[in-house]
Amino acid sequence: MKALKTICAVMSAAVMLQPVICLKTDAVPGKNGTMREITTMELVRDMGIGINLGNTMEACGDWIAEVDEQWGDGILTVQDYETSWGSPVITKEMIQGMADEGFGVVRVPVAWSNLIGDDYRISNELDARVHEIVDWVIDADMYCIINIHWDNGWVNIFPDNRDECMKRYEIMWTQIADSFKDYGDYLMFESQNEELGWESVWNPWGSTEGKAESYGLVNEINQKFVDVIRSSGGNNPKRHLLISGYNTGFDRTCDPLFRMPDDPAERMAVSVHYYSPPGFAILEDEDADWAKARSTWGTDTDYKELNEQMDMMKTNYIDKGIPVIIGEYGCPTKGKEAESVRMFLSSVCRAAYERDLCPVLWSTPGGHYDRDNCRMADQKLKLLFNEICDSSKKHNTSLAGDVNGDGEFNISDVILLQRWLLNAADSELSDWKAADICVDNRLDVFDLCAMRRQLINA
Repeated sequence: MKALKTICAVMSAAVMLQPVICLKTDAVPGKNGTMREITTMELVRDMGIGINLGNTMEACGDWIAEVDEQWGDGILTVQDYETSWGSPVITKEMIQGMADEGFGVVRVPVAWSNLIGDDYRISNELDARVHEIVDWVIDADMYCIINIHWDNGWVNIFPDNRDECMKRYEIMWTQIADSFKDYGDYLMFESQNEELGWESVWNPWGSTEGKAESYGLVNEINQKFVDVIRSSGGNNPKRHLLISGYNTGFDRTCDPLFRMPDDPAERMAVSVHYYSPPGFAILEDEDADWAKARSTWGTDTDYKELNEQMDMMKTNYIDKGIPVIIGEYGCPTKGKEAESVRMFLSSVCRAAYERDLCPVLWSTPGGHYDRDNCRMADQKLKLLFNEICDSSKKHNTSLAGDVNGDGEFNISDVILLQRWLLNAADSELSDWKAADICVDNRLDVFDLCAMRRQLINA
């Protein structure tokens, strides 16, 4: 006990002479308006794997009004849009079911132009409904991402009506930012879906004519997004933001012409989508002029392509300190071999997750998540997803106190942590989390004393 007191006294004095080194502060989830002092890389990793609430709040189309005029009462509601693409009305139980199945983040695509008023004023009723869904997601202990999605296609005319489209974009994001300004860091804003990039300006399958112009406009829109959010109130100056890649394509987003915006908060991730090979991941059972439909996946060539694509994103972004969220990946089930679907989705998820990319499954009504029963439609796929997350946890789980990584906890670990806290040379920790005995995501003298006490009592 005398040795314990001596060590603690020495360390307390040392800590008074220099700052405590904190690897991560505030382990309490960022809810109720809390913005933690964590990096976007840490936040994205904490998301785990995710799922989309697809074909729901982003459902749109002029035909919806025509149908309601003919068969309804002629008064459009938020629910008319929400259910127009086949979704049931979303309930809290459906969202909780996503959390229960192991997902850590829900992406909620939104068509904010539904029921929009003069001067692009967003409908109060639509805004309230999105709030309700976001609250359900966060209450279920998941992160939430909201964006401006396809939104009836107005983003597609940006090159032809630049000033008016930019005005609309700014007005809409100003409203969204203000409405959600007091949410904590469990809510992330995404600049746009996958429409940033225009073949009318640059044909990727043709020459390079117009390429710089198209990329320049993408970069300008993303910068406008960051500027609007950072200049708004509440928690938005520190909010973690998701930047849409060029058409969210892996290769196009890795092109040097694509640039991440300037951000004074330095809290950004990049968004890409993965639907490759398109013959399997997009087409159902009919060929198109750009691909032939495939019912199976899993050849050596398929895996080679997958790994090369994921390595490309890791090299160009993760390794440079820029987090990556795969906002969508998926495939249909119609016309597909069930085992191939399972293999494709789990392989994409694993390849992304093991490289620290966050994969978010694209799921629509009648798809991979059963909204009626609030569970994954394919429970074998669910188990594969769970194994991916569990294997990561097992990989990162160490023997408490074993900071030198030799598989044992003894006095050498206590000495190493003491030297590390004193910034001594050659005192690198094999696994800092093993020393976090107080489980507060920081290392200080209290962990050292707890380690010593644990050793004495062993």
